[in-house]
Order: sequence, then C-alpha cells, then structure tokens
Amino acid sequence: MKSGSVLLLLSFSILALTFFSGCDEGVLDTTPYGQTTSDSFWRTATDAEAAINAVYHPLPSHDLYGHTEMTLINIPSDDEFRAGDHGPHSDLENFTYDATHPYFDISWKNKYEIIQRTNDVLINVSEMDIDQNLKNRILGEAHFMRGFAYWTLAKLFAGVPLILEDDVLNGEYDKPRATLEATYAQIESDFQQAANLLPATHDGANIGRPNSGAAWGYLTMVYMYQEKFQDAIEAGSRVIDGPYPLADSFDENFSIQTQYNPEILFTVGSSEGWRTQAHTIYTTPRPWGGWDFQAPLPDLVEEFEEGDPRQDYSIMMPGDIFDLGGDRGETEFTADLSPTTGYHFEKYAAWRDAGGLDMNMNIPLLRSAEVYLYVAEAKIRSGGNGDTELNVVRSRAGMSPVTNATMDHIIHERRVELAGEGRRHFDLMRWDKAGIVDIEQIYGEDRGVYDPPRIFVRPKHYYYAIPQNQIDISGGTLEQNPGH
Repeated sequence: MKSGSVLLLLSFSILALTFFSGCDEGVLDTTPYGQTTSDSFWRTATDAEAAINAVYHPLPSHDLYGHTEMTLINIPSDDEFRAGDHGPHSDLENFTYDATHPYFDISWKNKYEIIQRTNDVLINVSEMDIDQNLKNRILGEAHFMRGFAYWTLAKLFAGVPLILEDDVLNGEYDKPRATLEATYAQIESDFQQAANLLPATHDGANIGRPNSGAAWGYLTMVYMYQEKFQDAIEAGSRVIDGPYPLADSFDENFSIQTQYNPEILFTVGSSEGWRTQAHTIYTTPRPWGGWDFQAPLPDLVEEFEEGDPRQDYSIMMPGDIFDLGGDRGETEFTADLSPTTGYHFEKYAAWRDAGGLDMNMNIPLLRSAEVYLYVAEAKIRSGGNGDTELNVVRSRAGMSPVTNATMDHIIHERRVELAGEGRRHFDLMRWDKAGIVDIEQIYGEDRGVYDPPRIFVRPKHYYYAIPQNQIDISGGTLEQNPGH
C-alpha cells in the first residue's frame, strides 16, 4: 500500500493506541503484556467506544489546538501580535511563508490522521452487532469528526484529496485534490449524516461529545462560506430553536466550572493528568506561568463598546485582579506583564486554588452565539432583517439593541464576541471575496510597532500553500495553490 498524498504511513492504526493515555508519547518505556490485533478487535461495544474515543485524541495535542492550529488561524489577523519567539510565526503574520512552512505539513498530517481513524470506525462499526443507539452515536461522531477535519482543511488549503471508506478498502490513497466545491459537498454530507445520527443532547456520561446541534452549527458555517444564505438560515434555526441556549453570562463559556454548558456546541476537552492542551500556557503572562504568545492588539481592545463586559472577560486589562491561588492569591494585572502589547487573552487562563495554571481549561471551537450571528448575517446579506438574532447576543452582554442592523454591526459583533477564537482572519477573507471589506487595505494600515503594514495578496493569500512535503510524496499528484 502506498503512503500517497496524505502521508498515511504516519497514520498508525487505532488498534495500537492506548486510548486517551495520560502520558505523552515516549515518556514511559513499558513492556507490553498483551496486544490487540484486528483479529480480536471490532468485536464488542467497548471496542467501538475505544475506537471513537481515539478519533478525538489528536485535538488537544501541541500539533493541533494545543498550539499549531491556534497559530495558523489567529496570528494572521489584525487582532493579535505573535508576541512569541518561534521563528515560523513571523512568516504567518507577515504573509511571507512558502510551501515549506513546517506548520502546514503538521496541520495536514494530523487532520488526515483524524480522517483515517474516522474511516476505520465507519467501515468497522457499521458491521458490528451492538446496541443500535450506541452504534448511531458512534457513527454520527465519526461522520462529524470527518466532516470537521475536511472542513478545517478546506478553510486552510481549499480543495483537498477526499479519502473515504471505499478508498481505504481498495487501498486508494494517491488521489489528486478534489475541487473546493466537491470538498464542500463531502463536508456537507458528513455533517448532515451526523445531524441525523447524533442525539440532540448527551447525558452526563457523554458530556462534551458533539451532538446534533454541533453538526447543524457547522453546517451553518459551511453554508455561510459558500454564501448559501437560505441553507444557513435553515441549518442555524435548528440550533436557535433547539436545546442550545446561550449561557446566562458570557464568561460561563470560559470558566472551568461551567464550560460544558449547552451553548458550547463543540470543544477541545482538556483534563489535567489525562489529556491537556497547551494554549492556556502559550497565551498567559510568563510571570504567571505562561509564555506570553499571541497578545491582543490595541485595535481589538478599542473595538469593544464602553461598558461591554466581554472586554473584561476576554482580555486581561491593566488593573484587573486575578486569583493566582497558593501563596500569590489575588494579584493585579499590569501592562508590564505583557512584554509587547500590554495585554493578554483571558479566555483560556485559569489557576488552581493551590497555585499554578489549571490545565482543565477547554478550548471552545463553536458556540451557539456564533450561530446566531451567522443567521443574522445570512438574513442581512439576503435582503432580510437580522436584528432578532444579533440582539440575542448583544442582550446577553447587556448591550443596547440594534435596529435595522447592517453588515457593519455584524462585523463589529463577531469581532468582540469571538475575539481570540480563530474567526477574525477568515471572516475578513470571506467578506473581502464578497466585496464587503478591503482586506489588502486593512492589513496594509500602519497601526504601530506591533501591527505594521503587511502585504496581503489576493487571491494568493486566501489559502495557505499545500505543504511541499506532501506534493513531493505524491509524485506531483497534488497541485499547488495559485501563486505559491
């Protein structure tokens, strides 16, 4: 079997995994007393659940949402300064990268690892004789995660090779890139199947897993990127009219005690002593246990309206008090704690009562609030009125309602509601394609030492370069994006 354009030789079988291991790879050198093989796996409900659990295992890793993915989706925007000392970050921020950028290959391989694992689940669990409700949930999660992996690939790279069940069964991995339209069609199919198979909500034992609302929410997003506004309104209404209300307070979405509330449609779970993400460390002040990366820029801070509590909940402002636990207790945040812009993100920071960063903090990837804003935008851009959905989000923040909302209101609200959540850069690109904003002008402005003029070239920079390593492995089957 060839490794092919998706580098599947690096995709080791889920049968060899220690599912959700509490130890990082290579830390412990132990002698195996038993091995699981394909002859003895895929037999029981326990096997099926172990297999779907393994699909989520890469998400909090350093190579995905622990660091690499959060850098790819956040750093190019006009909301953040890279702040850290990693060399590859400046190339992303300044649009000076090329196809050899290491993060592109890392992101590509890890997403196809997820795809390979979902394909294994879809092939094998479909044939298993287990409880039908359990089977539906597991197959629904597999479709959801495959759709999610292809969606994140499409956002970064446009059309990509589509490796599905028949390709695995036939050993067909050396596939060319599908068109972006065909990639979107596969993503829609996976999310639609997930929405039909998954329960509306989960009980306590399965809290944190995607439900049908998560699938409808991502369908809303995918439709918006294609400007299928009526489809987006219909999909989004399944969330708005479903059991996914906004949390009573914005900050409940970023508090360890309340981070599994119904507004959170999909999240990267983090559990200290089990499986954690490092983004909390990267975005926290170094004197408080972090590494000072991805600092909010003054322009983002100034975007918040006076009295908007989301500013305090999202960004560490000079004068704010935080309980660092242990001997440090309540401590004031001062501008010198950020060696660059004077600010840090607060959304992903928490400290244990005994002191030290609390690594139980999740990374929300989709919230109901965003779906409300997509529906509001879809209505406005299709000639309707989006006041109702927009004002639900504003009302939760205690902000005055808007009448006859325009795209300027949507642009503002998405920026403040979703600050630091990986949306701003991709919003600007889709709005630029629609002629709503001028991204070359926005990124070309001189906003000071940490946000100097940058050169964004359309359409080249709408998508990252296909990793050169993948092109080489494919023997030329993969074609590069225009301009790279």
